[in-house]
Amino acid sequence: MADQLFGFSANRRIIAGLLVNLLSSICIVFINKWIYVHYGFPNMTLTLVHFVVTWLGLYICNKMDIFCPKSLPVSRIVLLALSFCGFVAFTNLSLQNNSIGTYQLAKAMTTPVIILIQTTYYKKTFSTKIKLTLVPITLGVILNSYFDVRFNLLGTVFAALGVLVTSLYQVWVGAKQHELQVNSMQLLYYQAPLSSGFLLCVVPFFEPLTGDGGIFGPWSLPAVVTVLFSGVVAFSVNLSIYWIIGNTSAVTYNMFGHFKFCITLIGGYLLFHDPLSLNQALGILCTLAGILSYTHFKLAEQEEGKSRLAQRP
Repeated sequence: MADQLFGFSANRRIIAGLLVNLLSSICIVFINKWIYVHYGFPNMTLTLVHFVVTWLGLYICNKMDIFCPKSLPVSRIVLLALSFCGFVAFTNLSLQNNSIGTYQLAKAMTTPVIILIQTTYYKKTFSTKIKLTLVPITLGVILNSYFDVRFNLLGTVFAALGVLVTSLYQVWVGAKQHELQVNSMQLLYYQAPLSSGFLLCVVPFFEPLTGDGGIFGPWSLPAVVTVLFSGVVAFSVNLSIYWIIGNTSAVTYNMFGHFKFCITLIGGYLLFHDPLSLNQALGILCTLAGILSYTHFKLAEQEEGKSRLAQRP
């Protein structure tokens, strides 16, 4: 009876964690888009708010013993913190200048770029099956972008830079976690304040501090509340990702990610009335098929690798 109650309680916690991640991951896209469209809040300043709130959230988690920070030399994570700034800033700029559909599909190009970086610079090998899944992913993104009636060159540049910097960041995060023997929250605990400091130095050169559009400008109370709320949601995304991976499995997290992908696309068309042509719909389906195939083959290879290790004497 006690085991059944424990199992039921654990399942409820997992379901709650998945729901928090679902809501926060989808909300952060729509809230940020809403802030850009209706309030015109400056992009880099919004990114700075997210970093500060994330660090404050991690500080509170540390005080509540949710994780234990590890002392790290700042010099070894400076480049990572800079790439963290670029990845969040360019991703937000892509969202600001593109439709949600184009923004979401552009993010799917991160996987092919990561494979290209790891193959070229880290001499990592990938199976033919994995490489072939990159074809529908890339083709789908190209189809959607080509037939997007809101296509603009600036949005495409930001999307491309966002994909490149995000890919570099993810590759470096994996390498740094292995090199420094830390988990994602321990690394983020140092990254967030360091990245905040970098952005604080840069923001005055690119965005106004006072007057209309400045961080200390005459913002309405709803605008301030929405911006702060977006920071809390951004922190929830980071925390729930860490919790899900630690308490479920790679299969659960990846399958859940595909569900969020579809919901975000649908929400963009319904809430912001993004136009959708037949060719764009085909592009979305093509990309989704590639992502599902990639996940299936990647997880199958991981299971095969585990089986081989288990069979060794």
